[in-house]
Amino acid sequence: MDLSQIFSSFGLVKPEVWMTLIALVALAFLLALGRKRWNARMLTYAAICIALGFILSYIRFYRMPQGGSVTPGSMLPVMVFSFIFGGLPGILAGTAYGLLQLFQDFYVTHPMGLFLDYILAFACLGLAGFFRKNLALGVLVAGLGRFACHFLAGVFFFGAYAPEGANVALYSLGYNASVVGPDLAICLILVLLPPTRRLIERLRLQANAGRRI
Repeated sequence: MDLSQIFSSFGLVKPEVWMTLIALVALAFLLALGRKRWNARMLTYAAICIALGFILSYIRFYRMPQGGSVTPGSMLPVMVFSFIFGGLPGILAGTAYGLLQLFQDFYVTHPMGLFLDYILAFACLGLAGFFRKNLALGVLVAGLGRFACHFLAGVFFFGAYAPEGANVALYSLGYNASVVGPDLAICLILVLLPPTRRLIERLRLQANAGRRI
């Protein structure tokens, strides 16, 4: 069931309006969860990184029929936020980013599929923040976490799209690897570049200096 079918079933003719309201409420909820630890600097960085990732996600090298596309490193901005502020704030930022992804190619066959494909998958991008001393490892763990969520969603909720007689797990593995794999490779290449590493370190130092003020 796609987005238009879901909303038309409730007699709603403008799903984008309701999706905007849902996203705003969800973002407000996430910020409320972290209000005791989030200062103005963190909120600013989070907004910029989430917006940058969202913009990059619209630049697609190719797009898969049942959802998913290869982009120029759209996962990386949320990972960078995680490197700067840590894993837990990164998970919240990733969750917010995942909610915004509902605006793109929204396709779901089961509520748990929505949770795996949009909420948990992008929340995993925050895992990068637990490996702040090894950026490449952080990117790899975060990317594999997202892949694992998409893989499980494919096995349990998209098996009907597998070719007749094909192994559902292998189909999901190949399908999601063809999407997340190139995106992850791009992020790894970018984070290994010296200018990227220097930028992350400079932003981290500025953020820490702001906390001491």
